[in-house]
Amino acid sequence: MEMAATETSHVPKSYSLNMFKDFVPMCVFSETNQGRVGTEGKVEHKFDMKPHEENIEEYGRLCRERTNKSMIKNRQIQVIDNDRGVHMRPMPGMVGLISSNTKDKKKTAPVKQSDMKRTRRDRGELEDIMFKLFESQPNWALKQLVKETDQPAQFLKEILNELCVYNKRGTNQGTYELKPEYKKSVEDTGADQ
Repeated sequence: MEMAATETSHVPKSYSLNMFKDFVPMCVFSETNQGRVGTEGKVEHKFDMKPHEENIEEYGRLCRERTNKSMIKNRQIQVIDNDRGVHMRPMPGMVGLISSNTKDKKKTAPVKQSDMKRTRRDRGELEDIMFKLFESQPNWALKQLVKETDQPAQFLKEILNELCVYNKRGTNQGTYELKPEYKKSVEDTGADQ
């Protein structure tokens, strides 16, 4: 087989064709402008093209050049300033330059916290506040208690583990409720007053 004239002189122009019938048959599909898919034909033979011996070295050099060019990635980094500091953002076409760790891609956005850090109150004072809150409402979610008391969630959890039971099931699922021994004392103090 001979190819038509090409612009590049180092591309071989004559090839030998080897035909094979022992391969999995394939079909050729096309799609119209309206989005319909149709069968164009069936591939029944496989042809391998091999440049003739006189062009083999030149063809080998061409293949190595193509491979080397395909391995070069044009990557760019753009630095963006914002209110949280400087972050690097990949430009279109970049793959895995900044982070190739798949766990980083799956991370969810962190929960927003208030701008100011919460300071811990005295433990006794916080317990009194907690008892008053549980007098007004028997079940509280952690988020609600953090908002009401303006205390760090971790510190609040420590106190809740001592004073409360966490409801894992039922209608009050995901809420804290005073332990029975504290409920009774709260009810008694409420009746005494």
